[in-house]
Amino acid sequence: MCINERRKITVPPHLAHGSKGAGDTVPPDTTLVFDLVLLDIFNRADQVQTKVISTPKDCRRSVMRTDFVRFHFNGTLLDGTVFDSSYKRSQTQDSVVGEGLLIKGLDEGLLGMCVGEIRHFIIPPFLAFGEQGYGTGIPPHASVEYHILLEDLHNPKDDIIVETLKLPEPCARKSVAGDFIRYHYNASFLNGIMFDSSYQQNQTYNTYIGMGYMIAGIDKGLQGVCAGEWRRIILPPHLAYGQQGAGKDIPGSAVLVFDIHVIDFHNIKDPVQVDVLHRSEACNESSEVNDFIQYHYNCSLLDGTLLFSSHDYETPQNVLLGGDKIIDGLDEALRNMCVGERRTVIVPPHLGHGEKGAGIVPGSAVLRFELELLSLQKGVPEGYLFIWLQDSPVQPFEALDINKDHQVPLDEFSQFIKQQVSEGKGRLKPVRDPDSVIRDMFKNQDRNADGLITADELKLKVDEDSEKTRHEEL
Repeated sequence: MCINERRKITVPPHLAHGSKGAGDTVPPDTTLVFDLVLLDIFNRADQVQTKVISTPKDCRRSVMRTDFVRFHFNGTLLDGTVFDSSYKRSQTQDSVVGEGLLIKGLDEGLLGMCVGEIRHFIIPPFLAFGEQGYGTGIPPHASVEYHILLEDLHNPKDDIIVETLKLPEPCARKSVAGDFIRYHYNASFLNGIMFDSSYQQNQTYNTYIGMGYMIAGIDKGLQGVCAGEWRRIILPPHLAYGQQGAGKDIPGSAVLVFDIHVIDFHNIKDPVQVDVLHRSEACNESSEVNDFIQYHYNCSLLDGTLLFSSHDYETPQNVLLGGDKIIDGLDEALRNMCVGERRTVIVPPHLGHGEKGAGIVPGSAVLRFELELLSLQKGVPEGYLFIWLQDSPVQPFEALDINKDHQVPLDEFSQFIKQQVSEGKGRLKPVRDPDSVIRDMFKNQDRNADGLITADELKLKVDEDSEKTRHEEL
């Protein structure tokens, strides 16, 4: 007979209870009729019968003794009666293998399984629930069948597994504890089911490395990365969310897989990085604070995303260095440049747009600039409108008073200043209209505002500054 086979057996008296019968129930010389169904069959020599239903193509690791596994199962008797199912509970069966926490047949049958593999087991009762059975669902001496899907696998001794998927060249610096990092990620289980993604949220995940702000495995796995690197980090549960899991999406004791794309990272101590691509050997004048310059630039994120370009406008960008008109890192990077020089510059966010970002610039973004200096007008120190490039006149008022009438009106003052500039003896503050600058200079000297400067009113700014210093010292 086969399992679930039904037979009707008619037994003549001489093969039944004969002429004696059996008690009050079976009279003598009675023919008996049996309706039989075979529920179970086993032999003491039986072993676990294993049938592999499907196995994944890429199996890097299989179950060994002392491994912790999570699996789904349907459990039935040999006649098909279901006695239990993890699917009905919507929760995997979780256990250590080979430590006696499972029935012997499962302890044996799970060995060698890969995550994603499906196996079918037939387990004889002496390797299952034995003479006692289990509860009301599994009778004594019952063989059992398990249809198992292995969902997860790890060992309590496991560390994280790091796989470099794509490494940028060159890699100028690798991340260390204390760095602030921005990265995109897809997070999934070992079976490939995704439970979270920064791409779906359309923003990077931003945090400090090695300071306990993330689960331990990610905190460790993000150290030593390069900007632009693609990395896979496989986390055992004791370095992820542990036995408790997290929320509805991450079950307890789950191994997690993070596919990570590092956008950038920086440290609050990072300076502006300057790489000079071209600089003329004939350069004898370079930019500095208070100079007025024109330059071209491309501004992008470290992943190559272009944010801004001066080439999109009709004219180049211009700025007075040190005038707080551009981000500090760019202002610094544009100094000590020669006309025609080209540079690549990396600006950390604390010298860029900071934690909040600006417009299309994400918060805490490291910026990459390609710079070319087109022109340079030398400036004057802060607070000055005009400086002498040579020694100033010994008698400045006599030099100003061209017609020697002991008073200097605006037109006479303007004529003198422009002459000094044209002869290379002096320099006006750049950016502004020269006549406007000269009018302000005149106004500063015309102390009684009568439209004329006299010898008593005229004081060079350097002398005024020296006098203020003496008063402060006193």
